[in-house]
Amino acid sequence: MRITETILAKGHENITATHKTTFEITKENRLTKRGNCIIAVSANKAPADLKPEFKSALKNENAKLTITIKVGNLEEIVQAYGNPKLTLSSRTEAVIRKSSYICNRTLAIKADKAAANLSRKLVEKLKNPKQKVEIKLIVII
Repeated sequence: MRITETILAKGHENITATHKTTFEITKENRLTKRGNCIIAVSANKAPADLKPEFKSALKNENAKLTITIKVGNLEEIVQAYGNPKLTLSSRTEAVIRKSSYICNRTLAIKADKAAANLSRKLVEKLKNPKQKVEIKLIVII
């Protein structure tokens, strides 16, 4: 089974994307330099907003998640995993983690990339507040 969700967001001048273990997409529209894991703001969805069938699939113990971050003509692909312990209840932030830590903000774990691993060309584009960002989520079980 394969289920897709798309999150639309924007860039922000304070994006640094230097966090070594996570990256985050937030519905918030403001960002300080301290938010070094945040790669996009003003998102139209958080984990709580995802379709029930997508959330159910992501909570399968065999769920694999492909995250495609599209910024203009650049694209970055991140592989991660779901988990039965995910709550997917955050109404503001989606966090993708390299670790296995789970809280209400966690969208996926055991990712092969964090913010610091993203292409610096892509991160430069993310620093433009007018830049549209498309995050495609494909869960396969």
